[in-house]
Order: sequence, then structure tokens, then C-alpha cells
Amino acid sequence: MAQRCFLSAKIHGATITCANLEYRGSISIDTVLMKTVGLLPYEQVDVYNLDNGERLTTYAIPGAKGEICLNGAAAHKGAPGQRVIIASYVWLDEQEARTRKPRVVIADNNNGVDQILECELDPDF
Repeated sequence: MAQRCFLSAKIHGATITCANLEYRGSISIDTVLMKTVGLLPYEQVDVYNLDNGERLTTYAIPGAKGEICLNGAAAHKGAPGQRVIIASYVWLDEQEARTRKPRVVIADNNNGVDQILECELDPDF
């Protein structure tokens, strides 16, 4: 059966706390945010900068409390104080897609969990 790509996890509105060009790549994410949405270390993520429109694909690594740090070449895509969306995706067949719900967190001003969104599926779609 054919598979399609669906949103799996999303952290919305997190604030970049640092950009470290000399690190060897990735994005450091507060571990509470990672655990809340179900992101695993080294999982591929897309990062969408809400302030400048830049987009990139990298992988997540656990960060310190409140940390959202663009590392390596990603450091060119954003600056401290800018807000980002961090998303991961999963390939599902149609049956799986009808029952799986993405995990979405709205970040607060300190990159903590402000709100957890329940993504409801319309069974008649």
C-alpha cells in the first residue's frame, strides 16, 4: 500500500536562544519540549523561522532547559530572539493516517510548554 508523509510532531513558536556556527550541526532543543512532542535524539526535523522565512532540515539533539540553539551551518538561518516552528514527519499508509494524531506544543516565552494541542481527526474526511 502506498504511503504518504504526515506531520508527526511540532513545536510552535519556540525562541532561538543561541546560534553556534562552530558546532558540527543540528538543533539543540529543550529536553522537556522534545519529550512532550515525542522527538528522539538525532531524529530529522524541519525548522521554519517565523521572523525571516528561512527553512532548513537538520536533526534534533537534547538541549538544556529553555534552549533552542541552531548549530553548525543552521546558525546562518536564524538569530537569538527569533521564533521558529520545529516539525517532524512520518510516512504512513492510509489506515495508519486515519488513526494517528500529531503531537503539537505551543512554546511559551521561555521555551517551556505553554499549551498542548489535541489534533482531532475528522472521521468523515
